[in-house]
Amino acid sequence: MLPRKIFFRLSTPAVLVAALALSACGRSEAPPPQMAPAEVTVVTMKQEKVSLTRELPGRTNAYLLSEVRPQVTGIVKQRLFTEGAQVKAGQPLYQLDDATYQANLASAKASLARARASLTQAELNARRSDELVRIDAVSRQDHDNATATLAQARADVAAAEAAVQSSTVTLNYARITSPIGGRIGKSSVTPGALVTANQAAALATVQQLDPVYVDLTQSASELLQLRKEVAAGKLTRSGNVPVKILLEDGSLYKHEGKLDFADVSVDPGTGSYALRVTVPNPDNILMPGLYVRAIIGSGMRDHAILVPQQGIARDPKGNTSAMIVGKDGKVEARPVKVSRTIGDQWLVEDGLAAGDRVIVAGLQKIRPGAPVKAVEAADQAAPAQTPASGAAAAEASPAPAAAKQ
Repeated sequence: MLPRKIFFRLSTPAVLVAALALSACGRSEAPPPQMAPAEVTVVTMKQEKVSLTRELPGRTNAYLLSEVRPQVTGIVKQRLFTEGAQVKAGQPLYQLDDATYQANLASAKASLARARASLTQAELNARRSDELVRIDAVSRQDHDNATATLAQARADVAAAEAAVQSSTVTLNYARITSPIGGRIGKSSVTPGALVTANQAAALATVQQLDPVYVDLTQSASELLQLRKEVAAGKLTRSGNVPVKILLEDGSLYKHEGKLDFADVSVDPGTGSYALRVTVPNPDNILMPGLYVRAIIGSGMRDHAILVPQQGIARDPKGNTSAMIVGKDGKVEARPVKVSRTIGDQWLVEDGLAAGDRVIVAGLQKIRPGAPVKAVEAADQAAPAQTPASGAAAAEASPAPAAAKQ
């Protein structure tokens, strides 16, 4: 009996070890579970026609500006306008004391009357001399003297008429008028002040503010790049594109402007050249000297490719790249060159072509070479707009008690 018990006790552990070994071998041979491909949102690139614009800083200036100065010397007798009001061309602004100028005009008129009387006498003498010289009643010399006196009398009348005209002009200058129509500013003189002819200080300034000019500056390097793109056929110049104006607070001005001209020279100090835009200003919202920004069209790109900004990554060195889904359904990292933003998208210059699927969501779950399940961004937004989804949402949100009643 003793040998049987010993055999049993020795054989039991061996059986357990063998069973554990067989169990371990069974587990190692089972394949590991595979993870499903990560789901990502993609946008398929396509070519489209876009208008390229540039936002430039500028200042507003009056369409016409006139500084009112006196043309004669005198004391300001009366101011004939309201400061800040709208005035018309030719409207009187100041009245100077014109007593001296009226006296000069009266003296010139008297001289003219005397000259005309002398002319009448000279004409009579010359006519009488013509009759007498035919019968040799007067000498030839006396006849010549009568003829010369007549010519001198006519010249005196012409000089007297010119003096009257000059005195009239001077008298009219004593009433200072507005050379243009527009809004007038404050007056620099008051009644009783002495003003002199052609003085340096202006009495007032009149500005025409409808329309107004917007003077812009653009970098000369941008102009050269634009010309290169046009020459290469990448860009088509757009003619007479309306210019949009952004006010200082960021709001959009309701009237669009028109590009008048671009300067032909570059400022050597700033490396930029000037542009001028004419903008309607019927409500006088744009005041001279106001800082604005103008959105001006630079051309049309016929085969442009736009990629959402969230699909472009930038490394510390400034290099840009995008993650795309290749034809095999795997992630591929591709370097991309972009130039400018248009809305919430980048304009692609190189690296992407029509048909490429750029990943815009789910980037944190992927790596290059990993298989993914691509879902188009437009397909994701579609279910939320279907009637079924709307009905489901209505069922999920029960109506209030008052509505049920």
